[in-house]
This record gives sequence, C-alpha cells and structure tokens, in this order.
Amino acid sequence: MRIVKEQTVYQLTSLPRIFPVNCYLVEEENELTLVDAAMSFSAKGILKAAQAIGKPITRIVLTHAHVDHVGALDRVKADFPEAVVFISRRDARILEGDRSLDSHEAQTPIKGGVPKKMVTRPDVLLEDGDRVGSMLAISSPGHTPGSMSFLDSRNHILIAGDAFQTRAGFAIAGQVRVGFPFPAFGTWDKKTALVSAEKLLSFQPSVLAIGHGEMLKKPVAYIRTAIAAEEAAAAKV
Repeated sequence: MRIVKEQTVYQLTSLPRIFPVNCYLVEEENELTLVDAAMSFSAKGILKAAQAIGKPITRIVLTHAHVDHVGALDRVKADFPEAVVFISRRDARILEGDRSLDSHEAQTPIKGGVPKKMVTRPDVLLEDGDRVGSMLAISSPGHTPGSMSFLDSRNHILIAGDAFQTRAGFAIAGQVRVGFPFPAFGTWDKKTALVSAEKLLSFQPSVLAIGHGEMLKKPVAYIRTAIAAEEAAAAKV
C-alpha cells in the first residue's frame, strides 16, 4: 500500500499502478478518522498505517457505500471495535444492499458494486452540515444518491469520494475518461453529480482527495473546467 501525506491527511492507495483505490486517514490531536475503507484486502495496510502513525482509529467515515469504498470496514471495525461508523442516511440503505429509489430521485438504476454480506452497521447517519471531528460533512449526491464529501476545516482539504476522479485525467462523476472509465460506469446520475460539483467548488478546496487518482493541489481551476465542459455537452443534447 502506498502512503502519501498532505498536511493532516494520509492517502492510502491499494494497487496504485493497476487499479488505484484510495482511502484516507485524517489525523487529529489524539486520534485518527478513517475516510472510506477501500477493498477487503486493504485492511492490513490500513491497520499498519494507523500503527505507524501511533494513534487509534476512533471514527470510520464512508463517502458512499460501493464495495471499493467499504471493503475493509468489517476488518477495521474488528480491530477498533469502539470506532464510530458514519455514513449518510441515504447511503445507509445501499450499505444494506438496497438499490431502491425514492420518488423524488432520478429514476435511473443505482450502479456499481453494492455490499452483500456486510456485518458492520453505521452508528451515525449523516446529514448535510454535520461535523465529524475537524471535518464538515457535505452532501454531494450523483455518484450514488447519498454520496458525501468531507472538508477538513483546518486546511480546506476536501475528501470527495467519487464525486471527482484524477486518474487518467480530471473528471466529474459520470464523465468518462478512457484510461480509467470505471467511476463513470458506476455513477448513478450525471445531472445530480454536476450540481454537486458546483456545490463543492463553492467551498474553494485547497487540495482535492478522491477515490481514484492522485491528490490534487489547487483544484479549483480543474473543477471549473470540468463543469464548463459538462454544461457545454449538456447544451448540445
């Protein structure tokens, strides 16, 4: 597992050269928050990284419920049984394997891998604007109906799950990048993702940390360009 540190945030990457899947350890004064849990085989690397930092994982926060973001959840929770688990109220249903849609949501299928045998259940169901340690929870649906992003208020590092990708080129959820199309293939609704991208842009993040690809410093111009491209493409339809 590759580890890259940016201020308070450690990016942990499984399979960095082949199929990069990121999760994050956010360092607080006396503890760590794990944001996402990558793949099941990532558990050993996550636990080893926490041990090297020398602080316990006291929170596990999920940006959304796809299997490549929750895979090691049960194993990490077993090693840190007191850790509080957070996910959005909406994606808690997907964590239980429920792909049903609400009447007000875009009536397109929820895509991507959904857990089938997850033992761990969330302790806290997040809403937009909630606080998790030093982070602000921001509702950012699109990739899934209940996707959330997390802004570290100390430095404006934004952990955005699959709302964006940087692997094989910058993209908003749903925009296909030929070299790594998988986040787009797993996106529920592009129009909703675009609205969320505009919302996340308003927070003016200093660093963007995502599920697939390198962390990106000064991401604002990239986000603006991707939004403009998507708006132009939508206008032609």
